[in-house]
Amino acid sequence: MNAPVDVSFFARAAKPLTSYRKYWAARFGTAKFLPTTRKEMDALGWDSCDIIVVTGDAYVDHPSFGMAVIGRMLEAQGFRVGIIAQPDWQSAEPFKALGKPNLFFGVTAGNMDSMINRYTADRKIRSDDAYTPGDVGGARPDRAAIVYSQRCKEAWNDVPIILGGIEGSLRRIAHYDYWQDKVRRSIVVDAKCDLLLYGNAERAIVEIAHRLAAREPVHEITDVRGTAFVRRDTPADWFEINSTSVDEPGRVEAHVNPYLMVSEQAKANGATCAKEDEAQAVAQAAEAGAAAANPVNPAIKPLTFMPNPALQQRARIKVPPRDRSVIRLPSYEQVRADPVLYAHANRVLHLETNPGNARALVQAHGEGATARDVWINPPPIPLTTAEMDHVFDLPYARSPHPRYADENGSHDGATKIPAWEMIRFSVNIMRGCFGGCTFCSITEHEGRIIQSRSEESIIKEVEAIRDSVSGFTGTISDLGGPTANMYRLGCKSPEIESACRKPSCVYPGICPNLGTNHDPLIKIYRRARALKGIKKILIGSGLRYDLAVQSPEYVKELVQHHVGGYLKIAPEHTEQGPLTKMMKPGIGSYDKFKQMFEKFSAEAGKKQYLIPYFIAAHPGTSDEDMMNLAIWLKKNGFRADQVQTFYPSPMATATTMYHTNKNPLRKITRESETVDIVRGDKRRRLHKAFLRYHDANNWPLLREALKSMGRADLIGNGKHHLIPTWQPLTDGGYTSARRKNSTSAPVAAKASAPVRLAPVKPSKGRILTQHTGLPPRDNGSAPPRKASAGPVRGSIRKPR
Repeated sequence: MNAPVDVSFFARAAKPLTSYRKYWAARFGTAKFLPTTRKEMDALGWDSCDIIVVTGDAYVDHPSFGMAVIGRMLEAQGFRVGIIAQPDWQSAEPFKALGKPNLFFGVTAGNMDSMINRYTADRKIRSDDAYTPGDVGGARPDRAAIVYSQRCKEAWNDVPIILGGIEGSLRRIAHYDYWQDKVRRSIVVDAKCDLLLYGNAERAIVEIAHRLAAREPVHEITDVRGTAFVRRDTPADWFEINSTSVDEPGRVEAHVNPYLMVSEQAKANGATCAKEDEAQAVAQAAEAGAAAANPVNPAIKPLTFMPNPALQQRARIKVPPRDRSVIRLPSYEQVRADPVLYAHANRVLHLETNPGNARALVQAHGEGATARDVWINPPPIPLTTAEMDHVFDLPYARSPHPRYADENGSHDGATKIPAWEMIRFSVNIMRGCFGGCTFCSITEHEGRIIQSRSEESIIKEVEAIRDSVSGFTGTISDLGGPTANMYRLGCKSPEIESACRKPSCVYPGICPNLGTNHDPLIKIYRRARALKGIKKILIGSGLRYDLAVQSPEYVKELVQHHVGGYLKIAPEHTEQGPLTKMMKPGIGSYDKFKQMFEKFSAEAGKKQYLIPYFIAAHPGTSDEDMMNLAIWLKKNGFRADQVQTFYPSPMATATTMYHTNKNPLRKITRESETVDIVRGDKRRRLHKAFLRYHDANNWPLLREALKSMGRADLIGNGKHHLIPTWQPLTDGGYTSARRKNSTSAPVAAKASAPVRLAPVKPSKGRILTQHTGLPPRDNGSAPPRKASAGPVRGSIRKPR
């Protein structure tokens, strides 16, 4: 079956990935694993590497890991690529392990921003790292992209540095840094890289590699989309649009000449006035007669008022072509000193993210002789279906590098890499997200245009997992991506798609131009689960339920065949205040989906549960909003075990709200609306406590807050009360469930008998669910329960 043909503007706007002539080193063939040592290079017959990729993650040769995708892409172009994974950054020596690269160093902090990877939302350092063998923390430095770039420069000063990954994407302009609580410079300036590649960089990295191989100087490569770099001046043939301030008056419109006749005003507006035209004709005839009657001085005429040419020119100002326009953002010094200008710059950045119409951006850093501009080219053109297939069909080993194997030669023991374990039996079917959630980093990195693989490519990967991945028992843990059900969804009109500047296609409602046909996804689900040797296809990616309800057939297929007892969705909140700042649908959409979920589960004779996620302390959330959410949780029988507190990731819209108290979803002015921000440990703990209203450790804090809010009526020992009046003896602590998918719940005792009993531990092999109010899921260690439709894998939620 042939892959569907892309008809969008983007399918015709870029050179295909497979159209380049291969580099001469293609004669060395394909490596089973990209080399990480000189010994491995020797085994391949290499005397040097053309490109060396330095990464903060352990090297896993799988299409879900950035270093593997970029490495295999460059290998397919004929380049020799080596990997330096998680090097010791204390000196430059580990960065010389593979010798001097012939073309460039490719640097990435890994699949996550290094600060989010190393610190919790409360700025506490983590002891674990899911991208490191053995889940051991401390294998990468803070701000790893900057540190690695500097060490590469120390190792080989004349080798270009190409910086990429999500850490680079989210820090490409001056940005608020939550961990230092200040605005930092663009990472291009701090890392001193030659080029920054943001977003999914396959298209850009291939073009740059071939141009560097053709001996083009790196400082002359300034026209590649999806790149950022430092330059001193704006080129002469570009139109610079000044957007360095807010509340400035617009251009002055031409004043109407008070001496113009009515007919002249009508003509100026493209109309006519018959009576006035007739009167003017009579006046002209009279004037001609007077001149004939006065031959002595025929030059004497009535006064004529001419319009001001300067004002005429301003009135008819032309918009410069977008492909030669650059918007000058407020400088780093301005956004650091003025939160309003920071919010304005963030809004402009997010308006210029559609590859079809985005303009270049420039932001000054420094003043005087040290001043330089960070120039950001428009976003990369999304990959076509054929190109997506090419990327995912590359010869990945689909396992960690053998250097991480334990004493038994496997990766399932002490050296297990949790991030690989999570996606070991999963398939990524698409990229991008048009949801536009303000707290999420997916849009800033992958874009809003959905890039989908073909059905044949997806089925081929499922069969490859079945036939070649060790430990496979017949269950595919996920067929998804950033969102489970956006496969092949997009704008109905290519012209509208390339011109649209909306931040979301589904907020405040689903755009009428958005296609919501789930039939291609249903077809893939059915075909994949019908394959020989496949027992179960689970959907582990987050579901966009407001889209799912548009296709009852999809919901039925999902619920009756692809839910392993539990399905996670993310309403995030119940109240309109925070939901409008998140750009998420109201709780009514959740209720509608819940009804369909329960209906189809009952029809299939299955007992299944929805697992909703919620965020505490998001910008725009009041204490009353969290109280109402806690009431909703108790009313619906949810007792959240793992709780997510808002984490201000760089460049996200919600992070801008957190830093500036302004709402960049609307035009920014000095008088624009302010946003309620949850700052300080005490208030953040309170919002988190409302989500865990059932935890006795939180009751003293909640009692105090409810009394101060005038809601003491929620304190009591009845079922309609939120928290009780009595207090058991507790240790005042809470054990995070991040490392394990369960926490031991202590048995509460009344104040009259303050005896603390031993924690109730789940039986061996059992884990509690995300919400302790639900029965434990079956993980295959015991005979399956009737309530479970199949094994469910644990998951690590993406930081957003």
